[in-house]
This record gives sequence, structure tokens and C-alpha cells, in this order.
Amino acid sequence: MTSSEIKSGALVSLQDLHPSSSYFKQGASLRVTGKLQEYSVETAIATIIDGRDSLKINTQHLRELSFRVGSIYQFIGELLIQPDNEAVLQARVGRNVDGIDLNLYYQSLQLLRQFQAHHL
Repeated sequence: MTSSEIKSGALVSLQDLHPSSSYFKQGASLRVTGKLQEYSVETAIATIIDGRDSLKINTQHLRELSFRVGSIYQFIGELLIQPDNEAVLQARVGRNVDGIDLNLYYQSLQLLRQFQAHHL
């Protein structure tokens, strides 16, 4: 495998991203979903939330995506862990997913993990 290979983003919830999680690794390729809490045009940093959990998203490589606070977004990218253990996702793909049923989405994520644990 070459280092330039692009990996698929593992489906994770923001609750899964804590320092003791197996997903909390430098360079991990992840797919996250959350409500846009804030966005800075100057820094291209967005913050998404899900309940009490939040994650900063670096959107500098995204084009043609407009941001609306309060809308639901999904991002795929690589996790960058700062020296203070703060995580920032370097997004390579982003999309607005307003209208998604988040409860159903997280239910399907749980079922997917159960299936993978028993069959892979």
C-alpha cells in the first residue's frame, strides 16, 4: 500500500471521538456528521456538534460548499490530533445532509458495527 492511497472514511459519531477510542488516531480517515454550530470564513474552521460532543473541521480544501449555522453536515477527512489532544478533522469531502433522520442514522451505524463484529 502506498502512502498516497486515499482511505475510505470510517463511520463514527462524535461520541466515538475521545482520546481512549480506537478511532482517535493521528491520520485516521473518518466520516462524521453533526449540526454546524459555527463557521469562520477567515480560518475556514467549522465546528459541528451532536448533543454535548463537538469537533472542529478544517474546510480549507472544500469548494462549492456553503455553510449555514444550524444545518446538518457530513464530512470525510483525516483526523489531526493537536499537542493539547484536541482533534481537528482535515476535510476532503463535505456535504449538507439537512433532512437526515439522525436517530435512524445512528441506529443503522450500531447495526453495521454489530454485523461487522460478527462477520468480519
